[in-house]
Amino acid sequence: MIALQGISKAFKVAKRTAGFRQAAKALFVREHAIVEALQNISFSINEGEIAGYIGPNGAGKSTTIKVMSGILVPDRGSCSIMGFTPWEERTKYVKNIGVVFGQRSQLWWDVPVIDSFELLRDIYKIPASAYKSNLDLLSGALALEDLLQTPVRQLSLGQRMRCEIAASLLHGPKLLFLDEPTIGLDAVSKIAVRKFIKEINKEKGVTVILTTHDMNDIEALADRILMIGKGTLLYDGTLKELRGRFGTHRTITVDYREHAVPVEIEGATTLSWTPERAVFNVDTEQVPIAGVISRLSEEVELVDVTIESTPVEEIIVKLYKEHQI
Repeated sequence: MIALQGISKAFKVAKRTAGFRQAAKALFVREHAIVEALQNISFSINEGEIAGYIGPNGAGKSTTIKVMSGILVPDRGSCSIMGFTPWEERTKYVKNIGVVFGQRSQLWWDVPVIDSFELLRDIYKIPASAYKSNLDLLSGALALEDLLQTPVRQLSLGQRMRCEIAASLLHGPKLLFLDEPTIGLDAVSKIAVRKFIKEINKEKGVTVILTTHDMNDIEALADRILMIGKGTLLYDGTLKELRGRFGTHRTITVDYREHAVPVEIEGATTLSWTPERAVFNVDTEQVPIAGVISRLSEEVELVDVTIESTPVEEIIVKLYKEHQI
């Protein structure tokens, strides 16, 4: 469905040092630097996938999304999406995609939400029956019924983002680009948005490319992760594979009947010990979890055991460090 091959994009950026003299000089002589936003980016995504596209600020995530949505033309390389070259066949192509930029709006600020939806219906030339069906589905799934008559400027951030997602899906696209869709949302709104994305992916087969700094979004939604850094693709694989590389440690918290003497377990590091609770860090490559629990049960009367994996944020940070970004 999506195939990028050798995509590169550079920008010329004006630069000058601080100070009045440098500002005056810049009026006549400007210095520029070339910033390589994308360098030989290649990957493919199959129909129906949810792919998380991650990386630090300035890595090139949004530039890639803009190339794939037809907003930017790359300097080199090819991009084929559903048989279209986005920047060459943009009029035909955009009818098949939806785009949500978390910090930009496609809704008109001073008019009710439904008026923006009606205008988008005319822009995309959506048949009346399809428009009504999609609007009913989106309104119910995203709880928009009470928001449709409200001007966009009066909506909270969470309400507006739900409306933005609905607006991007009114014309029934096959591909959805989400750039920071849950930025600034409260916990309830985030859960609602994640649930809806999973539903449209499963029930309608919508392919989703998700760009976010919220690793909980990635963990909840993405089947696959692509990581970019300094304009270069650094990782392409599943979160499970990533955990296999960096997430071999587990934190085990045990509650037990009073036992004052600490228990030493080979392969496990004792993080804390009290007469009724202990916390261990276990490297599962050295000792299995079952072995640690079995050893503890021989020494203390267990009441409760909690096992926690390495948080996905820590795994991503380790990957960043490995690539020195």
